[in-house]
Amino acid sequence: METCTATADATTVAVPDRVAARVADVTDVTDVTDVTEVTDPGDLSDRGDLDGLGGLGPLPEARPPDAEGPRRPPPAPRKPGPRRVRAYTPNDWLALVGSLGASFALVWVGYLHLFDFSGALGFGVCWYLAFLVLYGVVAAVGNPRHVVVERLVAATLYLVAGVVLAALASTIVYVVAKGWRAVDHSNFFTQDMSGVSMTAPLDRGGILAPLAGTAIEVAIAVAVSAPLGVGTAVYMSEVRGKASGVVRTVVEAMTGLPEILAGLFIYVVLIVGLGVSKSGFACAVAMAVTMTPIIARAGEVALRVVPAGLREASSALGATHWKTVRKVVLPTARAGLATGLILAIARGIGETAVPLITSGASSYFAANPFGVPMNSLPLFIYTGYLSHAPLALVRAFGAAAVLLVLVLLLFVVIRLLARDRQRRWR
Repeated sequence: METCTATADATTVAVPDRVAARVADVTDVTDVTDVTEVTDPGDLSDRGDLDGLGGLGPLPEARPPDAEGPRRPPPAPRKPGPRRVRAYTPNDWLALVGSLGASFALVWVGYLHLFDFSGALGFGVCWYLAFLVLYGVVAAVGNPRHVVVERLVAATLYLVAGVVLAALASTIVYVVAKGWRAVDHSNFFTQDMSGVSMTAPLDRGGILAPLAGTAIEVAIAVAVSAPLGVGTAVYMSEVRGKASGVVRTVVEAMTGLPEILAGLFIYVVLIVGLGVSKSGFACAVAMAVTMTPIIARAGEVALRVVPAGLREASSALGATHWKTVRKVVLPTARAGLATGLILAIARGIGETAVPLITSGASSYFAANPFGVPMNSLPLFIYTGYLSHAPLALVRAFGAAAVLLVLVLLLFVVIRLLARDRQRRWR
């Protein structure tokens, strides 16, 4: 049998060659000398210990040659990450619920019985202040100062969001509940009010004329204001000409322009000055006057948040400035531009003063926006509310409910169209 001599701790021992190889692999022994004969190979077993070889310890398990590979370094210790401030434990939830209940009981006793106050608004304000004090004290028991501040700020933000949602939900529920008797009739959507008074039974007449008039006026207003608003935003954000500062000042001033001033302006210029009759077109132009600055202001903000690296990359690839704006900047800012368009439509579609001055009122259906008066949903609601008759009020609330649903549908459609194409088809 072939053997070799392995040197370990200044002791020379004759061992089998594969044992010496394993010893050298484990202990980095490189001094392998001449080959000799082993008189008794059984003194060292393949899996025995090497206590007689200078205390090298037991032999490692043999691995096949194909399993040999570079040794991997030990994994680095994981660094502790930042503490999650918003990670609520069961104790935090108990502190929140307990503070709500304790503050309610405290204000109930003090506000209504000790001081003999009344009023839901005052009770709510006192309850909120007492809750903040109690919740801050309880949270400070087992948390540092920044966690306590975060808890109080989060409670305030949730309260504000809850108040806004409650106001929106109460408005929708109230309007729908008041106008459900009118909406429940199919003729309310398929007939107009020609030859029917506002106090007639609900199974006669409907909002077909004002519904179609609103859709036509909003479509014309969007067709006029959207290109003007986006073009103005591109001029202020991308071109940045000498007059960009003046244009920005005018846009910001017109954003808060009252609708009745826009209606009076179109009335003086178009109807009185140019002799255009009251019609849906005049109303749409007046709506466009109020919608254009909103689209321009929101569009400028959306274009400014586009990363400059996208513009630089497009220019580096050889694209011209206008091609970069058309192919890179505008598609990237699509969501912000859609938001500005939604805000503008929401403002224009609910205007009452503008159609009252520029379009006139009619009880019959008119699809032509030129030359004839055209009714709209806000004007129909205003007319029904002025009569104060029970059935007229029901019709007015029914038209208001339809107007809310119409705005919601426009919002959903525009947001879907403004989404990224890859996300749209996932």
